[in-house]
Amino acid sequence: MLKITNVSKYKGMTYMVEFEGREPEFINQRIAAMFNLKAGISLPETAWEQVKAEEEYRKARERALYLLDYRDYSYVELFQKLEKNYSEDTCYRVMDKMVEIGSINDRRYAEQLARRYVEVKKFGRYRAFREMRGKGLTAEVIERVLEDYEDSYYERLYELVERKYLRYLDDEKGVKKVKNALARYGYSYDLIKEVLRDIEEQYRQEE
Repeated sequence: MLKITNVSKYKGMTYMVEFEGREPEFINQRIAAMFNLKAGISLPETAWEQVKAEEEYRKARERALYLLDYRDYSYVELFQKLEKNYSEDTCYRVMDKMVEIGSINDRRYAEQLARRYVEVKKFGRYRAFREMRGKGLTAEVIERVLEDYEDSYYERLYELVERKYLRYLDDEKGVKKVKNALARYGYSYDLIKEVLRDIEEQYRQEE
């Protein structure tokens, strides 16, 4: 059993819990009140472990909310961030809470990333998919979101070539470099070939 000899305010919302025969520990005021901790009571070790688990959960939850104030995270991405400092059980508990209150929503996050990668950065489907997987999203969620862009990759690639690569298409060496660059953007070889062929025909007609 652990005998508490004193509970006192330490700093801000932190309380110091002093024990008989062992070092003091520090917990949040709300946790101290939740477990009715005060001088003179004795606790089994298991009961004190519950107190510590609740304190860890409080810290991890606050950390998660702090991170989410700055940007969205996928479930996996935020879990991995928390797991560096907190136990697995605590991380799962926090993540369940974030999902419950709507702070974590992988579909919403995937839609946001798709707009950034496809609409703004002009990535092709393969590059967008790879980048989104790197953010911890499942293939199923990504596929569902990217379906909305299936009919627009041609126009986006055409625009990208006209805006950024047109001047390199004067010779075979330049065309090869452009194809390689567009492949890195994540466009399929067939789509690249189709767009470059159409651009060549258009500009030939205009000459």
